[in-house]
Amino acid sequence: MSAPVGQTPNSAAIILTSGGRCYAWLIRQSACQGQNLYLPTYFKESRTEVMHTLMRARPLAALVTMSDTGLIANHIPVETLPEPLPHGMLRGHIARANPLWRTYRADSDALAIFQGPQAYISPSFYPTKQETGEVVPTWDYAVVHARGTLRFVQDSVWLRALVSRLTDTHEASRQMPWKIDDAPPPYIEKMLSLIVGFEFSIVSLTGKWKLNQNHPAANRLGVVKGLRDAGGAESLEVAEMLSSLEDERQDEPHD
Repeated sequence: MSAPVGQTPNSAAIILTSGGRCYAWLIRQSACQGQNLYLPTYFKESRTEVMHTLMRARPLAALVTMSDTGLIANHIPVETLPEPLPHGMLRGHIARANPLWRTYRADSDALAIFQGPQAYISPSFYPTKQETGEVVPTWDYAVVHARGTLRFVQDSVWLRALVSRLTDTHEASRQMPWKIDDAPPPYIEKMLSLIVGFEFSIVSLTGKWKLNQNHPAANRLGVVKGLRDAGGAESLEVAEMLSSLEDERQDEPHD
């Protein structure tokens, strides 16, 4: 049995904006302007399974919450679960010394941000540079924003199972994976007493795949070539994502 420390009603949302500040009492019912991620239609990714794949591949989430003193951001590795439908759930843990679990506002939601691959895009990648010169630099990336509610858990059995799963997941590729049972039981019990777990019930998922979809096919192919020539893990991953997109022109203006 899990032991909940805090519950939150689904009545508010954490806001990230490029300027200004939004406070909790302004957040309800979309009262704070600029609360949504800027998301032109051609950059939108709405398939849950695709977003979950990125979240599992890049499990270090920026978890943003509201406290009485304002916004707080923590960077926490999490596991992404497919259920409950339609959006799934996140689970993770924080240090007991972290004030997050004590200061989290019960009248606010949380926002977990997952950063996928990213790469700088030079105007030199675009064939249209030679034709018109009317090109500028940009940045290609993929991100997922998960909005939801937090419930904190202190039960040692629940925590041990979570830590075991996280360990097994991230040790799986090693030739000799480390197991939680490799450490002395008293030491593990001590470590478990120093953390607090959480469940993040996802109420909405927003995916933004900004991969030059608003450019003509020639420019997109130029970006793929440019990134592959540049090399580096991030550039190659962005190139692969871009090359896998359906090759179609978009009439929307550049952003």
